[in-house]
Amino acid sequence: MATSAQHFSVNPPSTLLGPSNCNYITPSLQISKNSIIKPIKTQSLKEVCRQESLKEAFRSLSSSFAGQNPPQFRLDDAYSLVLELCASEKCLKQGQQIHTHIAKSNAVGDRVFLSTKLVFMYGKCGSLLNAEKVFDRLSERSVFAWNAMIGAYVAKGEPFEALEVYRVMRVYGVPLDARTLFCVVKACGKLKNLCNGSEIHALTIKLGLGDHVFIANSLMGMYAKCDALDMAIRLFHRMSGRKDDVLWNSIISAYIACGQFIEALRIFGEMLEAGLSPSTYTFVTALQACEDMSLGKVGMEIHATILKSNHHRHVYVANSMIVMYTRCGKIGEALRIFYAMDERDSISGSSMLSGFVQNGLYIEALEFCQEMQEAGLKPDQGSVVSLLAASARSGNLMCGMEIHAYALKSGLDTDLQVGNTLIDLYSKCSKTNYMDSVFQKIPKKDFICWITVIAGHAQNNCHLRVLELFREAQLEKEGVDKLMIGSILRACSGLKCISLAKEIHGYILRRQLSDLVLHNTFVDVYGGCGNVHYASRIFKLIEAKSIVSWTSMISCYVNNGFSNEALDLFLSLKETGIDLDSIALMSVLPAVANLSASWKGKEIHGFLIRKGFIPEGSIASSLVDMYARCGILDNSLRVFNCTRDKDLVLWTSMINAYGMHGHGKAAIDLFKQMEDENLVPDHVTFLALLYACSHSGLVDEGRKFYEAMKNEYQLEPWPEHYTCLVDLLGRANHLEEAFQIVERMHTEPTAEIWRALLGACRVHSNKKLGEIAARKLLELDPESPRNYVLVYNVFAAMGRWDDVAEVRMRMKGKQLKKDPACSWIEVGNKVHTFIARDRSHPQSDEIYEKLREIIEILEREGGYLAQTKFVLHNVEEKEKVKMLHGHSERLAIAYALLGTPEGTPIRITKNLRVCGDCHTFSKLVSKFFPRVIIVRDANRFHHFEGGICSCGDFW
Repeated sequence: MATSAQHFSVNPPSTLLGPSNCNYITPSLQISKNSIIKPIKTQSLKEVCRQESLKEAFRSLSSSFAGQNPPQFRLDDAYSLVLELCASEKCLKQGQQIHTHIAKSNAVGDRVFLSTKLVFMYGKCGSLLNAEKVFDRLSERSVFAWNAMIGAYVAKGEPFEALEVYRVMRVYGVPLDARTLFCVVKACGKLKNLCNGSEIHALTIKLGLGDHVFIANSLMGMYAKCDALDMAIRLFHRMSGRKDDVLWNSIISAYIACGQFIEALRIFGEMLEAGLSPSTYTFVTALQACEDMSLGKVGMEIHATILKSNHHRHVYVANSMIVMYTRCGKIGEALRIFYAMDERDSISGSSMLSGFVQNGLYIEALEFCQEMQEAGLKPDQGSVVSLLAASARSGNLMCGMEIHAYALKSGLDTDLQVGNTLIDLYSKCSKTNYMDSVFQKIPKKDFICWITVIAGHAQNNCHLRVLELFREAQLEKEGVDKLMIGSILRACSGLKCISLAKEIHGYILRRQLSDLVLHNTFVDVYGGCGNVHYASRIFKLIEAKSIVSWTSMISCYVNNGFSNEALDLFLSLKETGIDLDSIALMSVLPAVANLSASWKGKEIHGFLIRKGFIPEGSIASSLVDMYARCGILDNSLRVFNCTRDKDLVLWTSMINAYGMHGHGKAAIDLFKQMEDENLVPDHVTFLALLYACSHSGLVDEGRKFYEAMKNEYQLEPWPEHYTCLVDLLGRANHLEEAFQIVERMHTEPTAEIWRALLGACRVHSNKKLGEIAARKLLELDPESPRNYVLVYNVFAAMGRWDDVAEVRMRMKGKQLKKDPACSWIEVGNKVHTFIARDRSHPQSDEIYEKLREIIEILEREGGYLAQTKFVLHNVEEKEKVKMLHGHSERLAIAYALLGTPEGTPIRITKNLRVCGDCHTFSKLVSKFFPRVIIVRDANRFHHFEGGICSCGDFW
C-alpha cells in the first residue's frame, strides 16, 4: 500500500458488509501529481452517482485522479458525492477507503464540510464509533454536523444519546433547523416520550417550522408511538391546505400503529376520494391494515386498485400483498402473486416461507425452500428462521439439522433470532444436548434466549437443569418475567419441591407480578407437590376465575385422590354458567372413573356430543378409559368403534381396557389389528399388552411380546415393563424365573418390582424369596404404608406373629397408617361409600339384616363356609368370621340387592385387593341371587356371573 500523498491505493476485501452491490473489489484510488493543484472533472461522476453505481463511481474517481480526464470541479465535491452514495448504499468499507484517502490528501479544501459528510456516512452505515470519533475531532461544528450525529444515534436505535446531543447543542446555542427537529422528534417517538415530543412540537411552531410537511409527518409518527392518536389526527387536519401523499401515508401509518385498522382503511378511502394518487408506500401501508382475517375482502379490493394503477410490478407492493394474503389464510393467492412477480428479492421468498409456517403448512414450507434453492435463491436470515420453525413444529429433526448446517456455513448461527429458533427446534425434538450446545455458542445472549432455553428444558422435564440455568441467568443480571417463572414452577412441580415453589410465590407477591395465569400455575404446582390445601387457598383467592382456573383445581383434586371433591367442584363449575371446554370435561373423567360414577360419565359424554365436540383424539381415549374403569366395557368398545381416525393412544387405551377386564386374548387380537393398520407400538402400548397378559395368565404370550418389544421394535424396557413381567410370572408360580429377571436387570429394581414379586410369594407361600423381596422393598421405600401392610400380610400368612408385631411397631414409629378397606357403589345417581364393619350409612340396620339373610342362603344352599385363613390377625376363629362378614364389598352388595331392581348389574369399586373369601362370596351371590356383579379392586376387574368369575380365580 502506497502512503504518499501523491500516490495512494487502498483495496478492500472481496466480501463486504451491506447490500449485494457493495460486494466487489473497488479499483485503486490514485492521485496524480497534477491533481493537487488542478480541479477535477466530476460531471461524469455526478451522472454516475445519480445512477447509484458505486463501482462505476470509484472507477470514474480513480481515472480523474490519474489525470485521464481534464479537471473542471473541486476535489471536495467529488469526495462528497461518493460519500453520499456510500451512505445511501450502506457500504461502510468503501466509505472508510474515502475517509483514509481524505486524511492523507493535501488537496482537500474544506475539511469541516467533508468531516460532516463522513459523520453522515458513518451514521447511515451504522458505525457509531467512527461517527463519534470524527464528530469529536471537528474544530468547527455546523448545524449539519450536529444533525448528522443526532441522526446517526436515532438510526442506530440510541434515542437517549440523540437527545443528549440535542441538549448539548442547545447549550452551545447552535441554531436549529428543520432537520434537527425532525431527528429529535423521531428520538422522542422511539422513547415514547410524549412530554418531550410535545415540547419539540411547540418549538417547531415557535421557530416557524410547523408548516414543513416532513416535520409534520415525523410528529404524527411520534404521537402514534406515544398512543396519542388524537393529537396526530388534530395535526393532520391542521395541515388541510398542504396535504400530500406523504402526509396521508403518515396518518394511515399512525392509525395502524395504534391498532385501528378499519379507521386506517377509511382514511385510505378518503385519500382516493380526494383525487390523490397513492404511492408505492401508500399501498404497502394500506395492505398492512388488511392483515387481519376479517379484512381479507378489503385487501382484495386494494389489490384490484393496485392492478389498475400498475403498481403491482413494484417488488415492495407485491411482497406486501403476499404478506397480506398469507395472514388472511389465502396461501394460494399469495403463491399466485409470488410466481407472477417479474423481479423477486430475498423478502419475497422469506414472506412466502413465513406464510406457510403461519398457516401450519410445515411440509409445504420445506418443499418451497427446496424449490427456491433449485431456482438459485439462497435462504436469508428470515427464511432460515421460518424453515427452522417449520422443522420444529413438524418434528422434522433431520431437516432442521440440515438448515442448522446451512446456518453454520452462512455465518447465521450466531444471529440471536436464528439461535433462539434453533433452541426451540431441539427442544421440540427432545435433543436437549444440542439445545445446550446452540445456547452456549450464542455470543451475546438476550433475555429471550434465556427464556427459550429454560422453557425448552422445562418442557423436556430436565428440572434440575432448569434451576441451574435460572441461577446462571440471575448471575448474568437477567430479568425475570412471567414466562420464565412458569418454567421454574414447572420444574418445582416435577421435582415435588414445594419449598422452592413457596420462594417463587413470595418473589412474585413482593414484586406484584401476580396475574390470573400465574395463579392458575400455582394451583397446578401446589397440586403437583401434593399440597391440596395451598392449591385450594389460591383457587379461592382468584376473583375472576377462568375455565383454566376451574380445570386446574379439578385436576389437583383428581391427581391427589380427592375424587369426590373433584366432582363437587365440577358441579359448582356448571352452576357458574362458564362455558365448559373439552379439557375441563376430560379433567373430571378420571374422578368419574375412580368413583365408578358411570351416570356422571354418561352425562359428560352426552354433554360433549350436545356441544359438538367430536369424539376424536384425546376425548375418545378419555371416554374409553372412563367407561372401562366404570366397568362398562361395551361402552368403551362402542366409543372405540365409532371413532374414525384412531391414533396410537386410542388403540392403547382399548387394549388396556380389555386387559383390566381380564380379556387378554381380545387385547392381543386388537394389538394385531393395530399392527395391520401400520401403526408402530410404543412403550405404553407394550405396557398395556403385558398388563393384559398378566391378568389373564397368558405367560407364553407375555414372554413373546416382551422379547418382541426389545428385539423387533428396539424399545428398551422401562421399570414398569419389568414390573408387569415379574407380576405375570409370579402369578403363574414361575417365581424363580421372575427373580432371575429382577437379578439380571441393568438398572436398580424399583420398589414396584419388589412389591410384585413379594405379592406373588405371598400367594404361593414362597418364604425364601418372600423374605428377600420384603427386605428390599422396605429398604427402597420405607415411607410407604402399603409396603409395610404387604410385608405384614406375608408374615401373617406364614404365622410369624413376632415379625408381624415388629412390622407394626416400625409403622407406628414412622407414624404410618394403613388405608382402611373401602368400597363404593353407585345407586340412584349417588355414590355410596362403605368401610369394613361400617354402620354410618342411614340404612345400616337394613343392610346388615339383608347381609345376614344372604349369608344364611349361601350357607344353606351353596355350602358357603367362611375361610378364616384370609383374616391375617391373631384373633379367635369366631372373631375372624365376624371380620370377614363385615368386609366393605359385602356391605355394598347387600345394599345393592336392597336398592336396585332385580336383574340389573351391580358395580362395585374397592380400594384394596379382594380377599379370597369375599371372592368366593361374590361368586355364590351371582349364582343364587341372579345378578351380574362387577367388582373393580386394586388389581383388576372381576365379572361374577352364574357362580363364575372372569378372572378364573387368577388375580
